[in-house]
Amino acid sequence: MQIGALIFPTDRTIRPDVLAAALESRGYESFWVAEHTHIPLSRRTPYPGGGDLPEMYWRTMDPFVALTAAASSTTTIRIGTGICLVNQHHPINVAKQVASIDLLSGGRFLFGVGVGWNEDEMEHHGIDPAKRRSTARERILATKALWTEEAASFDGQYVQFSPSASDPKPVQKPHPSVIMGGGGGPITFRHVVEYCDGWMPIHGRTDPLERLPLLRQMCEEAGRDPASVEIGIYGCPMRADIVDRYREAGVDRLIFWLPADDPDTVMSAVDHGATLFA
Repeated sequence: MQIGALIFPTDRTIRPDVLAAALESRGYESFWVAEHTHIPLSRRTPYPGGGDLPEMYWRTMDPFVALTAAASSTTTIRIGTGICLVNQHHPINVAKQVASIDLLSGGRFLFGVGVGWNEDEMEHHGIDPAKRRSTARERILATKALWTEEAASFDGQYVQFSPSASDPKPVQKPHPSVIMGGGGGPITFRHVVEYCDGWMPIHGRTDPLERLPLLRQMCEEAGRDPASVEIGIYGCPMRADIVDRYREAGVDRLIFWLPADDPDTVMSAVDHGATLFA
């Protein structure tokens, strides 16, 4: 089982290049960053965690810039979006950004994707919250086409472009892993089975292990090997009993959630997490 760590990279916490290098030196497999493009001041969407929206949501850096810095300071650790709000990017742009980071990092990029919870935020990007999953599906499929085809085109309900070249291509073939974040229900799993390489639920919202039989069943019904879907747990607490439970269940990756706090506090968490897999 691989162990990664995630953070909301902000201007008030540790730099992503410094953090990524520290994680790599301690044996972490991957480094992930969250995304919010902006926070509408007239918010009506309640925070899923309850209470006020934490400061880190208001101050999050651009994930692709943060991960480029992380790639430049490391050589082996994998770097990923946890998660990229794909509906808030045009697929032509995001295909270029991901391919560029994958090239510069030597093929270390992991493309964590999701549809998000903040309806006000997505509406500012012209997205109908009721259609967030169907819109994301087209954007991800279009992105994959740009990665893998020399003359890619797409003619969907939400995404359209004529035959186009998009280079450079990603180093990883056929493309970086596409890992869907989100709860474990039939709708999410339908998308995972169709066009994703993995599923990455958040620890604590529900028990991800209880949802795995449904995912495996839907894979089999679609003629897909369930083992081809990588399972990762986003925001896993740094507790030995929880880590052991997921390890025994055969989970492929755990991603510890680091505090978006002062550098000393972040590094203390990094060191503690390393004791759970050393």
